[in-house]
Amino acid sequence: MPRKRFTDQGDELLARLGSLTAEARERAVAQRTQVELAMALQRGMLPRDLPGVPGLRLAVRYAPANLGLNVGGDWYDAFALPDGRVGLSIGDVQGHNIEAAAFMGQVRAGLRALAFATGEPGELLARTNDLLLSLGSDLFATSTFMRLDPVTGELESARAGHIPAVWATADGRSGVVDDRGGPPLGVAMGVEYPVTRHRLAAGGVLVLLTDGVVEGPSLHIEDGLDQVVRLAGLAALAGLQIHALAAAVIKGAASVGHDDDAAVLVVGRDGAGAGP
Repeated sequence: MPRKRFTDQGDELLARLGSLTAEARERAVAQRTQVELAMALQRGMLPRDLPGVPGLRLAVRYAPANLGLNVGGDWYDAFALPDGRVGLSIGDVQGHNIEAAAFMGQVRAGLRALAFATGEPGELLARTNDLLLSLGSDLFATSTFMRLDPVTGELESARAGHIPAVWATADGRSGVVDDRGGPPLGVAMGVEYPVTRHRLAAGGVLVLLTDGVVEGPSLHIEDGLDQVVRLAGLAALAGLQIHALAAAVIKGAASVGHDDDAAVLVVGRDGAGAGP
C-alpha cells in the first residue's frame, strides 16, 4: 500500500479526533454553563435571611448537589405571619435540573404568599397543591409546613409526602414527629392534608430536613432519622447552639451514598437549658 495513503488516513484520523475533541469541549462548556445557571437560580430562590423572632432561634444548612446536572429541588423557608406566629416550610421537588430549581421557586413562593391568606397548614398545602396543578407542570414536590407560636410553643403541622421532622426536649428526650400527612403536592386535585398539633417546649428543638440528609443507597431512612434523633436529644440536653446542631445534622448527607440536595432547618425555643 502506498505510503501516501497511510499519510492521508493518518491526517483524516487526526482531523476527526480534533473535531471530536472540540465537540466534547463545547458540550462540557455548555453543561458547566447549565450547572452554573441552575445553581444561581437555586440560590436566588432561597431566602437570604431568617426572621428574628423573640423567643426563637433559627439555623439552616444547605448543601446543593453539584455532580453533573444534579442541581435544584430542595428548599427551606421561615417567615413571620401577620398574627405574630412563624411559618416554617421545607420541601423537595422531583428532579435535579434547571426545571426543578425553577419549580422549587414557584412552590416556595406559592406557600409563602398563600400563608398570608391562610396560615392553617392543612388548608395552605391544599391550596398550594391546587395552584401547582393549575400550572400544568409534570413535576411534583414533597413538603412540610408548620405554624409556630413563639410565645406558647404551640405548633401546627401538615405534611405532603415529606419525611417527618425530629423533636427534642431540654431533658434529652427526642423522637420523630408523629403526624399522618397526605400525598405530594402537584399529584391530585382536591386533596386534604390533616393537621397535627404539638407543643415545642422551652429549651426544646425542632429539626426539619429533606431526604438527602437521611436516605440513600448507603443509609436507610430509618437509620438516618435515628441519627438525627440522637443528635437532637444530645444537643437539647447539653444546651448546644442550634447552629452547631444544624451543622452536625447536615454531615449525615455525606453517608447516604449518592449526590443529592440536602437541607436542614433547626428551630430552638428559648428557655431553661437553651443555648445562646
